[in-house]
Order: sequence, then structure tokens, then C-alpha cells
Amino acid sequence: MKSSTIFYSLLFTLLTTASALSYSMASQSNTQLTIEELRVEKAQQVMPILTTYFDWSDFNGQWSNITDYAVAKRAMRQLGDELWQYSKQQAQSGKVVDDRPLYWTRLSIHSFVKSTKHNFTQSELESLLEVFEKSSRGYSDLAYKKRTNKRILLTGFDPFLLDRNIEQSNPSGLAALLFDGLVIEYQLGNKIFTAEINTAMVPVRYEDFDQGEIERLLAPFYALNSVDMIATISMGRSDFDLEHFPGLRRSATAPDNVNVYTGANKTNPLVPNLLSSPLNGDEFVLFSLPFKSMMQAKGAYKINDNRGVTILTDGKAKDITVNSLTELTDKVSVQGGGGGYLSNEISYRSIVLRNKLGSIIPTGHIHTPRINGFDEKTNQAIIAQIEAMLVQALKEI
Repeated sequence: MKSSTIFYSLLFTLLTTASALSYSMASQSNTQLTIEELRVEKAQQVMPILTTYFDWSDFNGQWSNITDYAVAKRAMRQLGDELWQYSKQQAQSGKVVDDRPLYWTRLSIHSFVKSTKHNFTQSELESLLEVFEKSSRGYSDLAYKKRTNKRILLTGFDPFLLDRNIEQSNPSGLAALLFDGLVIEYQLGNKIFTAEINTAMVPVRYEDFDQGEIERLLAPFYALNSVDMIATISMGRSDFDLEHFPGLRRSATAPDNVNVYTGANKTNPLVPNLLSSPLNGDEFVLFSLPFKSMMQAKGAYKINDNRGVTILTDGKAKDITVNSLTELTDKVSVQGGGGGYLSNEISYRSIVLRNKLGSIIPTGHIHTPRINGFDEKTNQAIIAQIEAMLVQALKEI
């Protein structure tokens, strides 16, 4: 048996076990709403569309009467899938071109399920919510259904830093909604080829990452080399940045969406976990998307090949720019190109997993320009340029 197959098998077993353990642990304490869920009421006050966006009244009326766990599991999976499909359709049809209603409706359903009388143990309830969570993020909808020449997998993120601005959106989340199931064309010589895109929406929560969220999501694709390109996307700085050297450690002082602080900073960068152990990997890894071609994509924004990182030297953070991974040998990471937050971390974890499984899939991270709150015109420009980058990349992979 190949070492990559053994690794994948062990990883799957560990992650499955960890999920069961996390449900059990949650059962001891989690009848209360999370900070993330407690923001829903304020969000509904400032964004009235949230109260009428998605009709889940049938589930609302039936939930307290469901007594069989298997029936409840099917209902939760169906509701999550309906929310995901509806949000995609609304965005792709141009009716509600916005990532925020999906995010807040998911949390509203979470709050209702946790707060309303039900017939399940706390452990069962947490498991049911996990089923809903995954299906409403597109995790259950990652099958390639069309006959195309290439396949692309993209991930986006939820909105974040919501205590600063409750109306904040995330262009990467909107990209996930707009691109899921899309077939795009690219030209080689005189011939036109096609590629199907699948997407998923990732939470902005440290604990989910520590419990193997990214590894669980991406391992099947890397193990089977079943797609031709994997790009993780998040909101970043003023331009597009292709993050050349993701780093191992967390150093951001910002909280996640449940207001968890890691205690890390630029002079105390911390290694995240994979399950109960520190994440194992080199301090820096290498982006493998065809960046030179992607930088040729036309659009409103500059596209940077970002080779800047931050290292720890004599207890101090030092910003450097490098041209090769060998220049980072024996250096301690403070920030990768994508920073010290979860944008950098999803890129790092995906590339480490790719390398450990011996995959050949080109992988890398795209940071989009930053927006304040919600800006439809800016979002449209960002999405159009992401598509142009994907078309350019397809010509090289």
C-alpha cells in the first residue's frame, strides 16, 4: 500500500473519531447560543432582508415533533442543502447577489434548533447541527456532474470581524456562491475547452481548523487527484495577492467569529493543532498555481505575486521578501504571505496535505481586495477578475 494511501486512511479514521469526541464533549455544555449565534438579532435589525430571505417554515413547524434520530438527520441534511442551493440560485440569477443572507440564515436556524424544545440528547443535537452545517456550506454538494475537460475546486470564507461591522460581507464567500456548478471556457490554440467548478464555504473559527475541518474537506481530492486545481480564496488587502509562501504559525491578534483569541502575536507565533497534536509541517510551504499566467488576467485590480513573509529573529518579527523556499530553511514563521490568520492557515494546511498525500494538484491561495461592509459594484469587479485568473490558470495546468 502506498504511504499516501496509508496516511489518508489514518487521517480519515482520526478525523472521524475526533468528530465523535467533539460531539460528546459539546454535549456537556452546549445548550447555550454561541457568540456567533447571538449576533443574529442585531444582524436582522440592520439587514431586514434576513427575516424573509429563505422560507424554512415547514422545518420550523415540524422540528419539535421529530422523535427519530435518523429522520431528524435527513431533515437537517435536506434543510442545509436547500439553503445552500437556494443561496446559489439567488446569487447566480442576480436576485440577491450577496453572501451575507446565507451566513446569517444558517446561524438563525442554528439558534432555533438549539433553543426550541426537541427530543434528542445534547450529543445527538450537536451531531445533527453538524450535518446541517456541512450541507449548508456545500460540503455535501461536491460531485462533478458535467462532462468537461478540467475540474476546479474553490473554497470561500464566511464574513468575519462582525463586531466591528455587523454588515460586513466577504467577496470570497460570494465567489463560492457564484462559481459553484459553473462551467467556464478557456482556449488553447484554436480549440475551446471547458472546466467545471465546485465550491465550499469555510467557517472563520479556530476550533474548526484545529479539529481538521480543512483536512477532512480536501483529503479525498488530494488522495485521488480527482480535480485539476484547488484554490482557496479569502478577503485580504487593497489588490489581489497570490500568496507564494504560506507559513505554519498563527500570529494574528484578531479573534475568530466566536471571539476566540489564540494568544498569539508577532513575537509569540503559535503552531495550530490538528486534532490533539500540534500541526506537523515545515515552517513555510510553496504555492503551486501558475501565478505568472494568473497575473495576466485583466480587471480593475493589480494582481501581485506576493513573496513577502515575516520571520522570528532574536525574538523580534522581521519582514523579508524571498525568491525561493530554500531561503526560508531553518527560519521560524511569524506570518506567511497571507498573514497570520485563517486565510494563511487554510493555504498552509491545504498545501501540507497535498504534499503528504503525494498529490500533483496545483494548489494556492488568492487574496481578494478588501471591501468595507457590502459593495455590489466592487464585488462584481472582484468576481469577474477571479474568473479571468481561473481561465488564465487553466491554460497552464
